[in-house]
Amino acid sequence: MLFASGGFKVKLYDIEQQQVTNALETIRKEMKILEQSGSLRGSLSSEEQLSLISGCSNIQAAVEGAGHIQECVPENLELKKKIFAQLDQIVDDKVVLSSSTSCLLPSKLFAGLAHVKQCLVVHPVNPPYYVPLVELVPHPETAPATMDRTYALMQKIGQSPVRIMKEIEGFALNRLQYAIIGEAWRLVEEGIVSPSDLDLVMSDGLGMRYAFIGPLETMHLNAEGMLNYCDRYREGMKRVLKTFGPIPDFSRATTEKVNQAMCVNVPDDPEHLGARRQWRDECLLRLAKLKRQMQSQ
Repeated sequence: MLFASGGFKVKLYDIEQQQVTNALETIRKEMKILEQSGSLRGSLSSEEQLSLISGCSNIQAAVEGAGHIQECVPENLELKKKIFAQLDQIVDDKVVLSSSTSCLLPSKLFAGLAHVKQCLVVHPVNPPYYVPLVELVPHPETAPATMDRTYALMQKIGQSPVRIMKEIEGFALNRLQYAIIGEAWRLVEEGIVSPSDLDLVMSDGLGMRYAFIGPLETMHLNAEGMLNYCDRYREGMKRVLKTFGPIPDFSRATTEKVNQAMCVNVPDDPEHLGARRQWRDECLLRLAKLKRQMQSQ
């Protein structure tokens, strides 16, 4: 949907034709809903965008004439390596080969490929239609031109690409996310704060300003610039950071405690979880609109 919103022809591929058929039908329904609500991205109508999207169950036909290939199979290293080994045999020297993996290192994904200079991780954030961040993570042998082309393409389709200069476990987003999850878990496990209040600290506290500016700019603005902030708070930050505990083991007891708290508002059955995800996506959609309005001022 994102590539079609930018005016690009898109071909979906899966080994199961029914999966392709189902995906195309889902895309049609979602685009119509987005158009009716005035939320469809891009300058083309839903019908114009849908006309750009097709599907097939033949990998050779899927990649013919492609400029960018985005792999989106389940997060399984061996499965992904199998796909890229197949692609390596049939693509030319111009197409970009990218993986949507959220945590697998490029050096493991693309090891031994003849077209490794054309390979990189292009990690979107779910749901990518509403959350524009994309992490670009190179293999040690990825050509700079591959990074540049992909960066420009992501900008073209309205995403917000960031360059991860070299591979690292978790990239940037998940390293930050897991740091928050780890400390959140410790605070709950040690009885410092309840699960529901912990979520409020983020949703009604840090999350509100982080939706518009990041932690570094927050520091910059919370004092007379970054130098002043560190002069003021350096020792306090170090003192608090030294009290952080070990990596949580996410024990069954704490997991059940947190799950029970979450289920008070959102029971963990498909109907309630689906409804809450829909509400979340609507919130993200409205936030995305507000951010675009604020950035244009």
